Amino acid sequence: MEFRAFKMDGLGNDFIIIDNREKIINLTKDQIIKICDRNFIGCDQLIFIKKNQNSDGYLEFFNSDGGKAGACGNGTRCVADFIAKEKNKKIVNLTTSSGNLKSEIIGENIVSTEMGQPKTKWSEIPLSKELNTINLNIKIFDKFKKEFQGGTAVNIGNPHVVFFLPNIDNFDIKKIGPEIENHNLFPEKTNVTLAKVISKNLIKVNVWERGAGNTKACGTAACATAVAGKLNDLTDQKVDIEFATGKLFVKIDEKNSIHMKGPVSKIDTINVKL
Repeated sequence: MEFRAFKMDGLGNDFIIIDNREKIINLTKDQIIKICDRNFIGCDQLIFIKKNQNSDGYLEFFNSDGGKAGACGNGTRCVADFIAKEKNKKIVNLTTSSGNLKSEIIGENIVSTEMGQPKTKWSEIPLSKELNTINLNIKIFDKFKKEFQGGTAVNIGNPHVVFFLPNIDNFDIKKIGPEIENHNLFPEKTNVTLAKVISKNLIKVNVWERGAGNTKACGTAACATAVAGKLNDLTDQKVDIEFATGKLFVKIDEKNSIHMKGPVSKIDTINVKL
């Protein structure tokens, strides 16, 4: 099998995009895993664009382990830019399993996407039992064996848990990430963010993405962190979420809807041979 695909990234959070609006490419789970493998082509997520009568396209997201993801903020921004360039338009509406997402092209390779309202009830995350989602009281340990308790759960189309910590560099995300991702509290597993509040308008983060591992950036994690910061009275309505590769700007509007803005890369066309 041989076909054309596209590669893009948002702050290093990278994607293989397959345009299925005209010609249909069907892939097995094993083929998706192979494409995402960095020894082959490599990406955090694979995205299918499908034809949709009511929007500019229907998006399907797959993590690098072959599992489906309900939402992907940076991926949505990348596809919005891709379609905006194709159709020469500034507003792009995309449909996902989590709902309809409206994106706006702000400038050259800068895209803002409205991600909708967060879900914060225990059954919406979902959790395996009823708990206060603002503080799950999950224990984690830093590299010096010092214990911290916390974790705020938010669903942004997929489940997230955010830990606000005094120093995220003291925590091994590659150890803590998979432990919390597979914690029995999360029947659908979870994304994990370690966060340090710098100010009311800036949070530094390190993210472990469900099914993808430690990622350079994650759009839904940025949104979840902004929501968790507001729920814990740590941040304002507008906040920059800083990853090692740069920042995403997140605004929570008066309707409690989340807007995420940031850069996207140029579009690379690639040839996939399976």
